[in-house]
Amino acid sequence: METHPDIVEMRQRHEMAERATSTPQGQALGTLAFLTGIYLAASPWITGFNGLSTLAVTNLLVGLAYALLMSGGFGRAYERTHSMAWGACALGLWTIVAPWVVAGDVSTTKTIVNNVITGALAALLAAAASAATRAAESPNARRGMSAPFTPGRR
Repeated sequence: METHPDIVEMRQRHEMAERATSTPQGQALGTLAFLTGIYLAASPWITGFNGLSTLAVTNLLVGLAYALLMSGGFGRAYERTHSMAWGACALGLWTIVAPWVVAGDVSTTKTIVNNVITGALAALLAAAASAATRAAESPNARRGMSAPFTPGRR
């Protein structure tokens, strides 16, 4: 059972996930992305545009979704991290255009500056997470992995 191809592949994926999350860069990236999502969720109350309810609710929901996508990606669902990071990148881009797209006239200087900077940072962090998963899955990264366990082999 230990040498079954599915078990060996699953073990290799786990090793890649461990390698990607155990680096200081991977941990910093995950932490910064999570904090960016939490800031985006709280930004209407931090920067003072919570009276603009459509954008406040949009930022709250998008920020929470971003934080959840980026915090759960590397370790628990490694094979889906790449897709989740691109989804988070789309949320970052939505954050940039939201002041002009949501209902009502919410495109004030505060909202535009807040959303453009936060959205750009969110998109960049998500793109970096996607690149990190690609790097961990690359053939060069796999060459550095130890050979799969085979019972009876020394």
